[in-house]
Amino acid sequence: MIVALDDVAAAGGLLARALDLPEDAADGHVLAARLAAPPTGRRVVRLTTADGAGLAFASINDADPELGHVELLAVLPSKRRHGLGSALLSEAERRLADLGATRVRLGGNPPCYAWPGIDVRYTPAVCLARRAGYKVTDTAWNMTADLTLHSAAAPADEARLESTGVKVLPAGPDAPEWVRSIWGDGWAWEVEQSLDRTGAGCYVAVRDGEILGFAAYGANRPSWFGPMGTAPVAEGTGVGRVLLRRCLDDQRAAGHTTAQIGWAGPIGFYSKAVAARLERIFWIYTKTL
Repeated sequence: MIVALDDVAAAGGLLARALDLPEDAADGHVLAARLAAPPTGRRVVRLTTADGAGLAFASINDADPELGHVELLAVLPSKRRHGLGSALLSEAERRLADLGATRVRLGGNPPCYAWPGIDVRYTPAVCLARRAGYKVTDTAWNMTADLTLHSAAAPADEARLESTGVKVLPAGPDAPEWVRSIWGDGWAWEVEQSLDRTGAGCYVAVRDGEILGFAAYGANRPSWFGPMGTAPVAEGTGVGRVLLRRCLDDQRAAGHTTAQIGWAGPIGFYSKAVAARLERIFWIYTKTL
């Protein structure tokens, strides 16, 4: 039997035991708490099996009311191959359809998400998606930054910026609105979270009182970096490299040995700036109901 999930703490404990990859299992409680408190304008479906052996989080954004997202689905290893995953997915589809969805995507519903899609190493999840009639419609990736490495160019980059009047500072309460004015509500929400959460943070580059760029970390998971953006007037100035390194320094100081650059875009930039490497690959599956 599939029932509504109300106990977020219990969900976190289940995820800590059900997620196969250690880096995900360690964030089980964080993931449950984040997905249980999404941005406004999102309708959420939270499900669990009656015996507490599996769960699913799903949602729809008002901005795209016909697209549902199954953001997370997990079943304890000892309870797999008994149809629980299929039952959870079917019930999530039914409830999303009741909310108006005509398509369902197995993947993150940004800006509040666990992963972009299904990590290709989660073989049971890939098999479930294929059996349920989903098709791969996109691919996303994370990059990993090794926080034990230190850039010899970092001090010179910061000094060069300072010589042009650019200062890098912890973001203030005006940062989310500035981000919203250029990149929209999604990134603004993540910046808001980075200012409010323990284990998160945000920096801005400022010249003569004008913000030129920002970088944030920890909005969804403490070891994940992003988002980051540079204003058009400051592109090519090196602001992004300095902001990125400031955030990674904080994550290193917090005890992380690596940082995940979530849903990474400019691969070449991150590779050159901090020797980040492509690592986690995600398949994004979609199905028409």
